[in-house]
Amino acid sequence: MSAASSVPGPPAPRPYESVLLVYNPTSSGGGEGKAHTLARDLRRLAPDLDVELVPTEYAGHARRIAESAARTYRPLVVSVSGDGGYNEVVDGAMAGGDGRHTGTVVAVASAGNANDHRRVTRRRPLAEAIADGVVEHLDVLRLSVGPNPPRYAHSYIGLGITPVVALSLERSGKGSLRELVTTVREFLRFRPFEIELEAFEGGAERGVGVGEFLGRHTYDSLIMANLSEMAKYVRLSDTGDPADGRFEIVGIPHRGRFRLLLTGIRAAWQGLGWQPSARRLRFRTLSELPLQLDGEVITLPADTSVVIELVHGALSTVR
Repeated sequence: MSAASSVPGPPAPRPYESVLLVYNPTSSGGGEGKAHTLARDLRRLAPDLDVELVPTEYAGHARRIAESAARTYRPLVVSVSGDGGYNEVVDGAMAGGDGRHTGTVVAVASAGNANDHRRVTRRRPLAEAIADGVVEHLDVLRLSVGPNPPRYAHSYIGLGITPVVALSLERSGKGSLRELVTTVREFLRFRPFEIELEAFEGGAERGVGVGEFLGRHTYDSLIMANLSEMAKYVRLSDTGDPADGRFEIVGIPHRGRFRLLLTGIRAAWQGLGWQPSARRLRFRTLSELPLQLDGEVITLPADTSVVIELVHGALSTVR
């Protein structure tokens, strides 16, 4: 190789010329202050970038901001929030894209109670990653409920005790002691749920056959995970990778509260180990159920077909 050919060329241009820092000015996670700090860092590291601070005005506003950006001038949209706020941005960016990719690059700066996605996927300080402009592509989960438009999740979709606790935390407030009291209370009151699994595609590894999943099942918890960790302390699997084209299925069959408690302790202490994975899962609800997309909780109607599938490489991000 000649000396001339070994000389690196100019860096590739960033795929964005401006940055929107979206934050909730009333959040308890200090979103506004962290957004201003990130803006100062970006103006120092990348003075050519147009940086705009965008406070949200109502629930769901971040989703509309990201969708509008994805359909128009395509800036980098940064959610200065926890996992729930980032869910809105990812969901909006996917809605503004073509269904296979986000219409714009998105990222998250931690400013919330739960920051699983940023904690697990972080490579370096976010301001440096934004300034360099090297875009990576991660998977997202797509949720389709009956004929409704799809919803998207960056980290996990959960049924059972996970959304039940999340709903109670919303009502009672967050904080170490309150979180503990709420979790214990809901654990003692929790009842299992039943669904009918109708299709399972892309699995059958390690001797796990499709037939073992299909049919009616009663669970305490069922989580479709794009990450290996959740809820700050819980390690769901040894194999979760947000770019491997599969999601892990972490099912905890109903076997009583004591077994559920032991499973929770094991998940926090040493992790749950290997879990089966898939690209698509379809089930039917038998009753109305709460479901959690990252940090956001919705309600599934009874007797409704629900499809969860992975969209490989759909999320354009810097990390």
